Amino acid sequence: MNQPKNHILVIFGASGDLTYRKLVPAVFDLFDQGLLPEKFAILGLGRTDLGDTAFRDKMKEGIKQFALNKPDSEEKLNSYLEKLHYFSFDTKDPDEYCLLKGKLRELDEAYETEGNFIYYLATPPSMYEIIPAQLDEQGLSDESTGFKRLIVEKPFGYDLKTAQKLNKSLLTNFKEEQIYRIDHYLGKETVQNLLVTRFSNGIFEPLWNRNYIHHVEITGAENIGVGNRGGYYEGSGAMRDMIQNHLLLLVGLVAMEPPALIDSTNIRNEIAKVFHSLRPIQEKEVAQYAIRGQYIASNIKGKQVKGYREEEGVATDSRTETFAAIKLFIDNWRWADVPFYIRSGKMLPTRVTEIVIHFKATPHHLFADDESICKNYNQLVIRIQPDEGVLMKFGMKVPGAGFKVQNVNMDFHYSDLSETYLPSAYERLLLDCMLGDSTLYHRGDAVEAAWKFVDPILNAWKNDNSIPVHGYPAGTWGPDVSDDLIEQDDITWRYPCKNLANDGNYCEL
Repeated sequence: MNQPKNHILVIFGASGDLTYRKLVPAVFDLFDQGLLPEKFAILGLGRTDLGDTAFRDKMKEGIKQFALNKPDSEEKLNSYLEKLHYFSFDTKDPDEYCLLKGKLRELDEAYETEGNFIYYLATPPSMYEIIPAQLDEQGLSDESTGFKRLIVEKPFGYDLKTAQKLNKSLLTNFKEEQIYRIDHYLGKETVQNLLVTRFSNGIFEPLWNRNYIHHVEITGAENIGVGNRGGYYEGSGAMRDMIQNHLLLLVGLVAMEPPALIDSTNIRNEIAKVFHSLRPIQEKEVAQYAIRGQYIASNIKGKQVKGYREEEGVATDSRTETFAAIKLFIDNWRWADVPFYIRSGKMLPTRVTEIVIHFKATPHHLFADDESICKNYNQLVIRIQPDEGVLMKFGMKVPGAGFKVQNVNMDFHYSDLSETYLPSAYERLLLDCMLGDSTLYHRGDAVEAAWKFVDPILNAWKNDNSIPVHGYPAGTWGPDVSDDLIEQDDITWRYPCKNLANDGNYCEL
């Protein structure tokens, strides 16, 4: 594997939870595997008054708790911690960026990192325009001496208008190839394996089109509520939190055309083409193509669970959706008239993200009994999390007289590769940025295209009070009317289990 060039990782908002739980432990995992350059440092920036020692002590606990590779010696851990530095810094004060420039120059000389800096914005979105502008003002985006890269966390905009404004602002200070819009879903091994499943297997790619696929279903379910994030979630909802970014990204990977090359430009070009091909949903059509719901109080396994409106920070008359389902179409040659069904929700029976390819039934149902023929549909289930793997469902004869058919499973689990190390999403994405590979990061035009698609739905939900917010008991699979999106009487959503296989016999929730 290629080794990154010497550089400094600069984390804005380093005193926050993301740095403690994800970023510093992920970089330690890279260090533990020998994937960091010889000369490397982390500079944490935050308003909290910490020195190097206090910052290292705090990050030490985060590494011990959250790193995949637990430190096998204090010596190795301390060797890594010595690379961590902290600088008390007010991101809103323009005068302090001159001091930051001096600190970076000092570390750059000490570590001989040749002016290579990666800036990670682990801050509230309100800072996404301020920080890059101030960095540019100090010449810290100039690549005449070393590379300068900017990682931006989601949410990338609140709607199409704010996403366009943010893109325009960022491109005033950094070039598109310097900007890395991170989505941890793209860092998951099973998401990346979707490309391999499609494009390296002759048994799938010829069937991956409207001639053989009946519909595609994508589920992103969580079995928890909003917890102490009620205030944030009130301004977000399931559409902004999950569908606009994570699940539409999965749509892009499922539907994209084969890229000419497996590289950043070609893969991201194909994903953007899918987003631009999404059939627009007009505001007056939203009730026909989208359903929203909100979890209500329920009893789960003998425990009373609060409804969304009873959560801290949530309005008692809130109409924010904790469940959303959409029926969409991709208007191109490959996918004409093939429906894609997408759903995401909180307080569902289990935590699971998966893609289900429903193949068309055979043209003549020789072995169909009186029951629904949809049971004989072949399915390819690509499980993103948990119990990562791939499941194929197909019909086999039940032993005995006659030709009674039942579905059977053929499955592969990533856990079967016991000798294979599966990196965390942040570990993979941070390494890619260090290498200058933006394949698994969002491009600005694709982000805007995704917002352009969901904006009319959000506007209709905001402006049209006749569109209901359906209540669903916590611990169920959302509003029962979500099945109405699937217009054929014999087809419903797949109701997955925590475990990928044996779902017909044993379901762990």
